[in-house]
Amino acid sequence: MKMVNIFSVLISCMIISSCGNKGTSQPASPGLTEVKQENKSTTPVFNADSAYTYTENQVAFGPRVPNTPAHKACAQYLARELKRFGAQVYEQDMQLTAYDNTRLEARNIIGAFNPESNNRILLFAHWDSRPYADHDRDAANHRQPIDGADDGASGVGVLLEIARQISMQDPGKGIDIIFFDAEDYGTPEFVKEYKPDTWCLGSQFWAKNPHVPNYRAEFGILLDMIGSKNATFYKEQTSVRYAAPIVELVWNTARELGYGKYFINAKGGYITDDHQYVIAGRNIPCIDIINYDPETRSGFGSYWHTVNDTMENIDRETLKAMGQTVLEVIYNKK
Repeated sequence: MKMVNIFSVLISCMIISSCGNKGTSQPASPGLTEVKQENKSTTPVFNADSAYTYTENQVAFGPRVPNTPAHKACAQYLARELKRFGAQVYEQDMQLTAYDNTRLEARNIIGAFNPESNNRILLFAHWDSRPYADHDRDAANHRQPIDGADDGASGVGVLLEIARQISMQDPGKGIDIIFFDAEDYGTPEFVKEYKPDTWCLGSQFWAKNPHVPNYRAEFGILLDMIGSKNATFYKEQTSVRYAAPIVELVWNTARELGYGKYFINAKGGYITDDHQYVIAGRNIPCIDIINYDPETRSGFGSYWHTVNDTMENIDRETLKAMGQTVLEVIYNKK
């Protein structure tokens, strides 16, 4: 994903409008679980240890860059887990073209729960990791791939745990979980000529070629970089523009559960991310929950697109806050 300045975003918004980018055994915080259990017993209790392990399992494959053995092995793992949880699994194999005309062997992985239901919610994250540490302080690392523990794996880890909970307790509606590929193969900083729409290639493909004809969902939630210690989630502005009621629903839910220190009641920036292509291509109101740091130049954590995006950044309490909030929304939204 990429932070976008206000002028380019205003242009892209007009375009979108016309269209219609081995876990350790540290326990989850018992206090967080108690807050949830006191509120509504109908919602499952999110297991942060489980989400942490799912995140770590992805990182253990190595960087999940298209055209690599690690990428292929991780794809098989993700599809296998969704099948194990009882989802109807679709795998979209794609030939995509990167910013430098590299042909990418990519795969979107979709798990559909209650596929017969017309009442559907879409949850998604990207599962690939960036091929370039182009924001690393050491220029020698700029062409090195990153682990992507937070940038990619954390969102997928939370969604895998949500899938596991759905397998044990039916939410009474259709839930689609999509792991989009080739999100992070956008034009690197060391290339002089920036090319638009080189990010989010998997979601661009899916928006034009959904896994079922005429796919619709009531709304969508994108999770991106949601696992670091003391992460802060501001209200991303494309989300506010196209899905303001869902933004308010999620942020209010988080505060009711006691997670207000993570979900900040303030505006964030505009982010080029998978949600904008789902909005433009499928006309589904979507929000992007993404760690935003207004004190950094990039707007993201200091480890963003560096070789330091490792498991050391991943925090169980943050995973818990995110996962429990999303579960509460999908189980209790009327």
